[in-house]
Amino acid sequence: MRIVAAVRTQRRSPLLQVVKAVVATGAAWLLSVLLIPSGPPPVFAAIAALLVVQPSLNQSFTKGIERSLGVLIGVVIASLLGIALGSASWVILVAVAVALLGAWAFKMTPGTTNQVGISALLVLALGAATPDYALMRVVETAVGAAIGFVVNLALVPPVAVAPAHAKLDALGDEIAATMERLAAALETPQSYAQREELLLTARLMRPMRDQAQEAIDEAADSLALNPRSRRHRGELGEVRELLDRLSPVVTQVLGMTRAFYDRYDDDLSRESAMIGIAEQLRRAAHDVRLALRRTGTASEPSVTTTLPALTRPYTVVAPTGDHWILIGALLEDLRRIHVEVTGDERSRDA
Repeated sequence: MRIVAAVRTQRRSPLLQVVKAVVATGAAWLLSVLLIPSGPPPVFAAIAALLVVQPSLNQSFTKGIERSLGVLIGVVIASLLGIALGSASWVILVAVAVALLGAWAFKMTPGTTNQVGISALLVLALGAATPDYALMRVVETAVGAAIGFVVNLALVPPVAVAPAHAKLDALGDEIAATMERLAAALETPQSYAQREELLLTARLMRPMRDQAQEAIDEAADSLALNPRSRRHRGELGEVRELLDRLSPVVTQVLGMTRAFYDRYDDDLSRESAMIGIAEQLRRAAHDVRLALRRTGTASEPSVTTTLPALTRPYTVVAPTGDHWILIGALLEDLRRIHVEVTGDERSRDA
């Protein structure tokens, strides 16, 4: 099973991305044959085009620079060593070692380092170590990288804003659901197993928040150098702004759940303040879903009104015993949630 997991992924790459790679590889091969008709098969051009077709134009540009620079350094090293030491098989190993150590010494990226070594190996293994041969391979690589970038640009430049919407939508729904689960727990006695499940489920919000942040970063990367970016930048800005508001809410809701778990006793559900806090949590869940709806993130609006629910003042009856510690902590977290979700700055210093 581990071997299968190492070579397979849960989600396929978009079919369009595969088509782009095929088109770019074929075009690079044909154009290189036209430009250098008497040379060897244009392997360098095909590999460059294949590698440069990336999920975003920004990544394609970076990969193109990385590939071209790596080939240039690799073929220079291979040519110099080939001229100096000849074409024996051991020279190939020496060239690869020198190329990798040189890239390491100059602190090149892992991708560039590997490309330097591969280029040195291919030059000595497939061709003659001559200046003309080296120059043609550099030109060939530049042609392949340019074609890969142009194909990725021309055939529907990728935009990854929709996945960011989906991840934020999932996070918001989970925040609201966690609030509602905690509200139900405040109203009824809970067993140890129920409290344990409540806390473990609430902790799922953290990786979901991280996934939403990663999706937004990928979306921003997909808009760099993208001619379609103008229509999506405002949309992505709204998604990012909402995530910035919901991130502290994740911390607050998890803190409320942890406080309830740590300071629980069977008499808590008899406190009238708990009933009121449960109602406030349900209103907060409504407002989270409302924020998703206003941002255009929620695919299925599930709110009954378009007005925020966390607007009415709430009066707390004095709790019994030391329940005031938990109740006070829950109320403070509710105030912070109200500030973040509704954007009411007047409540920030209340």
